Amino acid sequence: MIPFYPALAVSSHSVSPGVTYLFFALLVCMVLCLALEEKIHAKKSVIVGLFAIIALFLGSWFHLLPFEDVGSLLIGGHKISLPVYIPGVDWEVIAIILGSSLFVDVTSKSGLFTWVAVKLTKLSKGDPLRLLILYGVMTVVFSAVLNNVTAMIIVGSLTGVSLKKLNQSEKLLGFLLVEGLLTNIGGLLTLISSVPNIIVGKTAGIEFVDFFIKAAPYVVVATIVTLWLGSKLFKIQSLKTEEERISAQKLISGFDETEGIESPGFFRFGALMTFVFIGTVAMTSQLPVIKDLGLGFVALAFAGVMLVRYKAVADRFYKAIDWDLLFFFVCLFAVINVMEHALVLNLIGEWLMPILGLGDSAGPAALLVASAAASSVTDNIPLAAMLAKILGAIPEMASNPDSPYWWAVIFGANLGGNITPIGSASTLVSVTIIHKYGLNLSFAGFVKVALPYAVIQLALGVVYLLVTG
Repeated sequence: MIPFYPALAVSSHSVSPGVTYLFFALLVCMVLCLALEEKIHAKKSVIVGLFAIIALFLGSWFHLLPFEDVGSLLIGGHKISLPVYIPGVDWEVIAIILGSSLFVDVTSKSGLFTWVAVKLTKLSKGDPLRLLILYGVMTVVFSAVLNNVTAMIIVGSLTGVSLKKLNQSEKLLGFLLVEGLLTNIGGLLTLISSVPNIIVGKTAGIEFVDFFIKAAPYVVVATIVTLWLGSKLFKIQSLKTEEERISAQKLISGFDETEGIESPGFFRFGALMTFVFIGTVAMTSQLPVIKDLGLGFVALAFAGVMLVRYKAVADRFYKAIDWDLLFFFVCLFAVINVMEHALVLNLIGEWLMPILGLGDSAGPAALLVASAAASSVTDNIPLAAMLAKILGAIPEMASNPDSPYWWAVIFGANLGGNITPIGSASTLVSVTIIHKYGLNLSFAGFVKVALPYAVIQLALGVVYLLVTG
């Protein structure tokens, strides 16, 4: 029997080591199939959906799933029957993706994003490097005050518009990839920037201001380094000759930020709603009533308000929704939930436990790298929850919010998303946008291109923990 911590137990049944390793092998096979998606000519949703079917069947076969807990719920005196795989899906994430996608899509019809793109493009004077810096900083800020997925959707839309207007579409892959990586760096900035931050921060007792003060220096340095590396690897350079600058200036002078504005009234309404949306998302945890409904409700509510403008043709926006992405997440959550019941995450936790005995220097560094590697192939939310429970069960950790081990988990869970496209929702959205523009980037291709960034970011994180820990 594999030992595990009572606080981490998610199954009321005993699980033999052989069963746990069987499900671990299933998880590895799923990741490999995703890596070979181009070779097997299958969409992500189909691949993960097939593994979800297998995992649920085997979970039921081995009596791992909690049918007695979800088979019949009493809500308000009424019996509600739910399939066992429904509670395992993080519907908040699904709602955020669906709502923010609809909101951005409808708001873009007001001409707001085109207006912002042209303004930023004019500020850059047509210089690609300056535009990369401006959009990179905007990505980090949006990721810090919004959620990573929403930030990527908004910035990705702006990038496509700007580069097309500058006749620089060949640089779109580099821009979108760098922005996708920066969403996970921006996600480190505040306590509410990402779900792992919230989980670990609350368990450790880290205050909002303390979190920001601790994370901000790293975010600034990592952003600068990522932008510098992106400009080098993708050869995004400043305009060198006077002729190039004059040509770019001519293109800029021909830009009209009001070109895409069909209705000034709807433009102003879209701008107002965008600011209110950002403010509401940033303050969701502080707002009465709204904090109980969550970010998913906020995203869907604002999408609903914006759809009123196109109430007669709203179905055309539904058709544009990336259903492959949504079904991928639903199936992925189902798989991960079964893995929790099969104690696969506990197994990973057991492998990480020896790290805690390495001391306050090597221990946090090793935990950061290990948690990053683990979160790159599985959902970082349950991983963060599991690691938070492990650390919270240790008295010395529970009473010390400044322990570098807490920050190792926070940095690892966030930065691990930059290793593979399934490591975080925002990098997956980034790849989806890349494919939307007809650019080729496979799973293996993403890992190959993103790995240098991830290695440097993780190295910076290790050094930062050693210096500040």
